[in-house]
Amino acid sequence: MAFTIEVFLNGLMAGVLYALVALGFVLIYKASGIFNYAQGVMALFAALTLAGIIDGQVPFSHLINAILGTDIHHFGWHVPAFLAILLTMVVMIALAYAVQRLVFRHLVGQEPIILFMATIGLAYFLEGVGDLMWGSDIKSMDVGLPQGLNTWIDDTTFNAFGYGFFIDNLDIVASIIAALLVIGLVMFAQYTKQGRAMRAVADDHQAALSVGVSLNFIWILVWSLAGFVALVAGIMWGTKSGVQFSLSLIALKALPVLMLGGFTSIPGAIVGGLIIGVGEKLFEFLIGAPFLGGATENWFAYMLALIFLVFRPQGLFGEKIIERV
Repeated sequence: MAFTIEVFLNGLMAGVLYALVALGFVLIYKASGIFNYAQGVMALFAALTLAGIIDGQVPFSHLINAILGTDIHHFGWHVPAFLAILLTMVVMIALAYAVQRLVFRHLVGQEPIILFMATIGLAYFLEGVGDLMWGSDIKSMDVGLPQGLNTWIDDTTFNAFGYGFFIDNLDIVASIIAALLVIGLVMFAQYTKQGRAMRAVADDHQAALSVGVSLNFIWILVWSLAGFVALVAGIMWGTKSGVQFSLSLIALKALPVLMLGGFTSIPGAIVGGLIIGVGEKLFEFLIGAPFLGGATENWFAYMLALIFLVFRPQGLFGEKIIERV
């Protein structure tokens, strides 16, 4: 029983990290109707930028050295984590502005598939630019977040069950931050003028323009918010497993989360993430390892999402499409 409870709790923590990535997808889809394939790469790019700024790395140093024949790699200083996070957020806002001005401003009113293809191109572009700016080596991430075993939980559960639970402090912090993010984003979407404008743009670009909504401003705003969420997700995942290019693949695990929670629901992203996180851990522990030889975590989420789509295609919290015929 104690082992099952520990697996369940670790599943909740893993689900929160999945949900952080899914939040970025939901924000952009909710505000613009675009499925942003580049969200995972945005998390990677944000984490690379943050790690590079903290270490005082010279951007594009490999390119500069190749062109000028120099041998420079670092400025010779380290930037405090809080200041580095602020500078990285400035970079993500600048990226949002560039994406809107150079790409999506020219695609207003186009079919959703055109916008989706644009995000695929953006994903590969960002991955290449991130490699060129900061290099492809694995980087460590340390912004001062607590890590390692939570001794209080370990001692408490040992006294209660005779077995201490291993719960990572980083997962606890991630859960708290995710909860605060969800509360803040829900309040922003429901109770602010900009939040209502975001929903109007998602429903119909042309109609939103006709009532005075600035499409350019809303898209810059929503891509900046998605960049902030990507930065938070990049910090958590980068701290947990290092900043490496496989970090962009976490976007694939966000897809089942979106299918369960709904593409337009911010709370749905959290609920879907928790279901996926708990489900894959418990399935592996109770069924996968004993009966199937293990390694079920890689495909369980997609199997669950496929089954779920059959019965509720719009997700748990997604908007129902009602059409008159």
